[in-house]
Amino acid sequence: MKRRDLLVSMAAALGTGALGGIGLAATGNQLLQKRAVNTPISHNLKIQTASYLLREKLTHGLISLSPDGPPPVLYGQQGRRMHLNVTNSLDEYTTIHWHGIRLPNEMDGVPYLTQLPLAQGDSFQYKFTPPDAGTHWYHPHCMTMTQIARGLTGVMVIKEAIDPGFDGDQVINLRDFKLDKSDALRTPYTLRGAARSGTHGNVMTANWRRAPVYDHPTGGLVRLRLVNTDTTRIYKVYLSNATGKIIAWDGHPIAQSVPMPDEKQLLVLGPGQRVDIALEMPPSEGQTISIFARKSGSDRVMASLRAKGPTLKRSLAELKPLSPNPVSLPNLKQAQIHEFIFGWSPDGLAPNNGFCGSLGKTFWSINRKPWPGDDAKGTGPLATLEFGKSYILRLRNESPNLHPIHLHGLAFRPLRSNKRKIATNWTDTMLLLKDEIIDVALVADNRGDWAFHCHVIEHQKTGLAGFIRVA
Repeated sequence: MKRRDLLVSMAAALGTGALGGIGLAATGNQLLQKRAVNTPISHNLKIQTASYLLREKLTHGLISLSPDGPPPVLYGQQGRRMHLNVTNSLDEYTTIHWHGIRLPNEMDGVPYLTQLPLAQGDSFQYKFTPPDAGTHWYHPHCMTMTQIARGLTGVMVIKEAIDPGFDGDQVINLRDFKLDKSDALRTPYTLRGAARSGTHGNVMTANWRRAPVYDHPTGGLVRLRLVNTDTTRIYKVYLSNATGKIIAWDGHPIAQSVPMPDEKQLLVLGPGQRVDIALEMPPSEGQTISIFARKSGSDRVMASLRAKGPTLKRSLAELKPLSPNPVSLPNLKQAQIHEFIFGWSPDGLAPNNGFCGSLGKTFWSINRKPWPGDDAKGTGPLATLEFGKSYILRLRNESPNLHPIHLHGLAFRPLRSNKRKIATNWTDTMLLLKDEIIDVALVADNRGDWAFHCHVIEHQKTGLAGFIRVA
């Protein structure tokens, strides 16, 4: 593309007489391409109730963007503007957060912090230009516990400016539902669960289906995007009969290799985390690659990829590394350290509801101060970072429970852990183990008040939340 743009510039400089009609044709094509890039990618999204066959009988009372299916995969392109027109048809408040997207603060979808919640019939247009290619997702940030548990989680794929050359692309949205014997939705949480590791569902799904099979070209190269959008469950997954390599983590191309998961070395994905895997499809039609999840010592197939058609005979060696996203590198020598302690709540006060839901109890805290609720008054930032400067955030888990810690609006790079060797790949969600301390580094290059919380939603809604200010 750069060479072509150079030729077009030469044609304009020399005049059309120098290159005959080629200059006019090239200039015309360039204008068409520029116009296409400058045209926003628009999606009209209606949040509504839905029904779907999750198990044996139709389950009603789900929440989606269509009345009879899961939330769709939304597609954008790196560097191209997006307009997402969201209308709320529910009889409760909501907003939408675009998890992993580095966007303007007013587009982040956090009630009271960045926008007012949307009442029934309200609409809001989210406008942003994604700077990063990769796998992200979207979910409500008001009535979060019930709306996510009822299904309102979808995947957002931001395509690279230059096609990396795959023959197929497969999104797998991993999440649970909690159903009773008649396949009706049950209350998705318990106070006991909220005070511990969270409340699990009893129906594990991939794209709202149980063990779906997806066809892809025999011998082709497929990009598998695994996304954990669950309220609670930490998925431990591996692939069988697979030749592949991990190419991206939490929306960013990897800088440090991560081993392919197998039965002995599982891939651990906390709520909010994503991984992209480049796969060679099997060489014979009908053969499959299966994605397993381990639960209580047993393994279950979550989804499978089946080879179909004549073989393309492609190899992973044909793929070039993904281009890194334009994330600012922190200056570790000048980085200031801020410590954040994640643990129990010292007081147990009832949080403010603020139209966005509450479990009525406080169990968790950051720096021993529980988040008092979405619409709480007089709550300041956990830390104030100076725009453009480098920082190290020391994440300290003082509890026996695991916490996937998510920071909105920024990307950070893990440096070290006191318990394990960790890859230094860019991320926005860090899974903290029991008693673990992890240092992560970032540049405060996006102004605003950015939510900072555990993505076990019951923990978030019972105190393990706050915000960081970049000013």
